[in-house]
Amino acid sequence: MSVLVLGGYGTVGAHLVRLLRAEGVTTHAAGRDPARADRVVDLRDIAGVDAALAGATVVVNCAGAEDIRLARACAGRGIVFVDISATSNYVQALEDLDGPVVLGVGLAPGLTTLLAVDALTHRRGPVDIMIGLGSGETHGPAATAWTYQLLGRRFPDADGTSVRNFTGRQRFSTPADAAYRPFPALRADFADQHRLTREFGVPVRTYLRLDSQLATLGLAALTWAPALQSLAPAHMPGSSDRWVALARAADGSTRAASGRGQSLATAVIAAITVRALIRNPVSAPTWIHQLLELDDIGHDPLAADIRFDRS
Repeated sequence: MSVLVLGGYGTVGAHLVRLLRAEGVTTHAAGRDPARADRVVDLRDIAGVDAALAGATVVVNCAGAEDIRLARACAGRGIVFVDISATSNYVQALEDLDGPVVLGVGLAPGLTTLLAVDALTHRRGPVDIMIGLGSGETHGPAATAWTYQLLGRRFPDADGTSVRNFTGRQRFSTPADAAYRPFPALRADFADQHRLTREFGVPVRTYLRLDSQLATLGLAALTWAPALQSLAPAHMPGSSDRWVALARAADGSTRAASGRGQSLATAVIAAITVRALIRNPVSAPTWIHQLLELDDIGHDPLAADIRFDRS
């Protein structure tokens, strides 16, 4: 197997390249900077991507580029395209491709998906997903842009109503070692809630909060005035790099995971997924929960720094 990591020297990609190489997987970092990239590629020029794909059996998109033509170029050559995007419309377009694509690889979707599926497997009924991100971590520009592009936008809820991002507060109890003070999370349009609602026939809803209450309230305010996003500070006082993800079933039971460093955790999930593809190749669009179970992550040495909790 030869893996090409798009954005291979970015905040997630650099971790992924390091992890895969340590596992003995031939891995190339791709990007525009010839000083840092093993293969120089400008993803804005889809026609020029062909040379970078030579010899690759798996392409992992850590670049934040959401261009369906890129995925189609890989899938059309039989190259497995692994994407970590959370954008609902883009992910739904990937689901419709004819070829090997793996969807929902990362923290959310990804780990949140596996937590929710584990909850649904044991207790059928509505599930609420919450992802808490550390606002003290330095995120890549793509992650920041993704959060802000949700401001003011609406998405369809499980019951068919329309929901504005960063409204609809809901309080969740988090594991003690996650070090997250209790305050409400906000609805946010992560792609796995739609997929799981369709697949399991029960409402699955996703919520987002930051470790800083002030930063979370800032998102709630900016969703009504998205043009003011430039006023938001890059970091909030008292914030950290701690993250937490959980799925809460209808009976109140939860599956949770927590750790430090969102970018590293995303890379860990991606690396475990790539290794799973070595054992179980795919030929059609496949979600992470069709390839892995929650225990596959929990028992993997790569995820040793992720703490899991069932209650």
